[in-house]
Amino acid sequence: MATQLEPDIHADEDAFRTEVQQFLAANFPDELKNKGNALAGVDGPTDETPAQKAWREAVGERGWGTPTWPKQYGGGGLTKAQAKIIDQEFAKAGAYNPIGGMGVMMFGPTLLEYGSEAQKMEHIPPICRGEIRWCQGYSEPNAGSDLANLQTFAEDKGDHYIVNGQKTWTSGGQWADKCFAIVRTDKSDKHRGISFMLIDMDAPGVEVRPITMISGTSPFCETFFDNVKVPKENLVGEEGQGWTIGKRLLQHERTNISGGGRLASMMGQSLGDIAKKYGETDAAGELADKVLRDKIADFEIRWNSFLLTARRAVEESKAQGGVSEISSVLKKLGTKLSQERSELLIEIRGLQGLGWEGEEFTDGELEAVRGWLFGKATTIYGGSTEIQNNIIAKRVLGMLDHQ
Repeated sequence: MATQLEPDIHADEDAFRTEVQQFLAANFPDELKNKGNALAGVDGPTDETPAQKAWREAVGERGWGTPTWPKQYGGGGLTKAQAKIIDQEFAKAGAYNPIGGMGVMMFGPTLLEYGSEAQKMEHIPPICRGEIRWCQGYSEPNAGSDLANLQTFAEDKGDHYIVNGQKTWTSGGQWADKCFAIVRTDKSDKHRGISFMLIDMDAPGVEVRPITMISGTSPFCETFFDNVKVPKENLVGEEGQGWTIGKRLLQHERTNISGGGRLASMMGQSLGDIAKKYGETDAAGELADKVLRDKIADFEIRWNSFLLTARRAVEESKAQGGVSEISSVLKKLGTKLSQERSELLIEIRGLQGLGWEGEEFTDGELEAVRGWLFGKATTIYGGSTEIQNNIIAKRVLGMLDHQ
């Protein structure tokens, strides 16, 4: 029976591929070809060109920015095979997915699992259309690696909470519309006293202060809550369930900032092709610098091996019901490889890879050096490498603490 159905399956996939190709021909602006989208991965400034806006709206209307999310909430309602076809055809056309940010990477999948029907209907459709920006309220000045030590407190006032406290390293906080946050609702229990709630960033009492980074950008912020009123309907799950929900969200985050998600889309042009623009080549068109050539080949082999492993691990996790502790392995390895690539780019470009500003440097060269500096944070945010090692030891390898 499976053999008889196989031609129909392939025919359906071929028909869908044609549909995607026709959609791209009708909707993807030529001026955006091969330019990528800085706004899809990080919730940054809200400026959009008319072409970017039109492309975002076209993809959002189809739900193809979140292709496998349920259709009733604005997703595509597609199969994994169809989602893969979208990725393939977008890549062939030099197109990018304009629907992204923390709503897609972390919050949306978590809300689909733990949110009420009313919360899903309210919050998921705007995420699928790329109409809303979310930020994350987790870390605090004294609650980083020991996240459960958080002290931001939500006092129960009947039909609402009053939230007071401070979050730090709030990515994109100055641009966000809403914040998903873990706060303390019970001071008597470190973990069970934590709840997960949604806070409007324009609510009275919310103050955001950008933090300038070594890279010259300010993607992170300090966020202060001073008697901020949060309606009870903004509590996700039950009171005291925040630690469980918060950890689940972190698994999505780690998968996406590793090779299983966002880093894979950031790699761009191969190091070998870039190196040929800056170094001498031999008669065969290969890099003349054999040492550098070996370094690049070694990295590309390890990176592509990692991508294949990450893809398999992510698919296996989804088949078992969602992300798992394997996300810590992906985060640990993927971020380290990303940093290694940035170092190699500096070496490949030589003095041209060290520019900070000036007309003698291209935009790509300037972006790369700032990205190299910003990349130092990747082994810290989303849970430091040391934290990932602990998770891997305890939950993947089954090792216990020595008493």
